[in-house]
Amino acid sequence: MKIRLGTRGSRLALAQAHLVSDLLRAARPGVEVEISEIRTSGDRIQDVVLGPNLGQSFFTKEIESALLAGDVDIAVHSCKDLATVQPTGLCLGAILEREDPRDVLVSADGSAFADLPPGATVGTASVRRRAFLAQSRPDLRYEPLRGNVPTRLRAVEEGRFDAVVLAAAGLERLNLAHHITERMDPAVLLPAAAQGAIAIQVREADADIRELVQTIDHPSSRVRVEAERACLNALEAGCQAPVGALASLHSDRLEIRAAVLLEGRAASTSASGPPAGAEALGREAAETLLKQLGVSSLRELGLGRADPEGP
Repeated sequence: MKIRLGTRGSRLALAQAHLVSDLLRAARPGVEVEISEIRTSGDRIQDVVLGPNLGQSFFTKEIESALLAGDVDIAVHSCKDLATVQPTGLCLGAILEREDPRDVLVSADGSAFADLPPGATVGTASVRRRAFLAQSRPDLRYEPLRGNVPTRLRAVEEGRFDAVVLAAAGLERLNLAHHITERMDPAVLLPAAAQGAIAIQVREADADIRELVQTIDHPSSRVRVEAERACLNALEAGCQAPVGALASLHSDRLEIRAAVLLEGRAASTSASGPPAGAEALGREAAETLLKQLGVSSLRELGLGRADPEGP
């Protein structure tokens, strides 16, 4: 059996694709995996700071189109890049075992976040990271910085930034965790929904592929991701809205923390329930946040997702 796998072409994306390839071949000996690199809008457009209304599927649309067209059999994504509403005909076939979902700080002189001097420049293009970090340290300068993981590390090494903030999982998958200065406490910087998780997207009608991919699904990671994505979906949040969500599983209890931070307005909540009700729990957290903000959707605040526009 030969599987055509679609992915972005960055070092991190390819590392994730090879991980999926290895797992599939181990799960079913005789499977061949061909990796196809697909350039996305997010790869082409590097000189624009991502905003809350830039659109859904910025890093996935072209890969999803290839999947729907039958050019590839599965698509591998960083789960936090995926829109919470799947294109018609596609579904999440598996969520791999999740890496550390936290954000990390990489600083030039080894200073922790609390010890950075006033006025220090912190590089991040994430609206969420900037909002949460500025709540604790409004005295720092938060400057936009896009690019792949090595590019952002180089910005610190070359002295252009005093520190940068990245996802722990990306550094770990690239064997670059030795650069980490500090793993950020979620109480200070709540991670993005589904951060640290790898998603495998498949065609709903392709039963053989779905059955194969299901063999490498990690149930406890999936239930946490489902709760976080359900919260984001119920908020109708755009991919760059200042929203954090983190679920944790403790035996037979699923807990979720979620927050929205806006200039002059903030909302936060936590909820718990049985793992079987992951999506309902995520929606419950979102409803509490929206009630605190006095709105029915983040669309009302200009932070909503774009209307569904296909892959």
